Amino acid sequence: MCTRAQFEHSNEIGVFAKLTNKYCLVGVGGSENFYSVFESELGGHIPVVHTSIAGTRIIGRMLCGNKNGLLVPMSTTDQELMHLRDALPEGVVIQRVEERLSALGNCIACNDHVAFVHTDLDRETEEIAADVLGVEVFRQTIAGNVLVGSYCAISNQGALVHPKTPVEDQDELAQLLQVPVVAGTVNRGSDVIGGGLVVNDWCAFTGVDSTATEVQVIESVFKLGEAQPSAVAGAMRDVLIDQLA
Repeated sequence: MCTRAQFEHSNEIGVFAKLTNKYCLVGVGGSENFYSVFESELGGHIPVVHTSIAGTRIIGRMLCGNKNGLLVPMSTTDQELMHLRDALPEGVVIQRVEERLSALGNCIACNDHVAFVHTDLDRETEEIAADVLGVEVFRQTIAGNVLVGSYCAISNQGALVHPKTPVEDQDELAQLLQVPVVAGTVNRGSDVIGGGLVVNDWCAFTGVDSTATEVQVIESVFKLGEAQPSAVAGAMRDVLIDQLA
């Protein structure tokens, strides 16, 4: 199920939240409405943790993680680190990383098995990511963009990438991930997929501006609910025929 939400009039959900199969992190200081959307969908299944990173609310761009671990930048305070260690489930390893490219969420995209990283990321950071997150790491670009975390969203079921990603690149990414890869947009045509969408294996959250077609594509590629690819194609065709009639 894909749910629409807003963080203080911003549709960039992926900037203010991080969602995995074991926990969800949301930036502090948002409206209760924003938090209640996450709580109602996830409350009984995984913890929804309010936090800041380096005193900022843009946590989705500052950290990256999966069910195995969480990487945070060196600018994370001791208090924030302690809060995360207390709040996250047992078995989730949290590691501070000394990295020049400190917005880790922009530079690393991962699911529970594979991570794509910025081509200029330190070798040491790459090894820490492989170790802490328990993933295979590949240096990649998405449609020529080095900020892989910003221009794609990955789960264990599928991946949504920048709309201008060539078909050959999509095939290569699908080979590495071993899941279907689809090019698309969020928030009424935005190509910053990672900024506008958070997803795990059973639910997704995107901005309120996302169109019905975008939501259908998200539900289809990530296999959320009943939206299987053939059903989506049929629904799109029906909409098109209605418009033409």
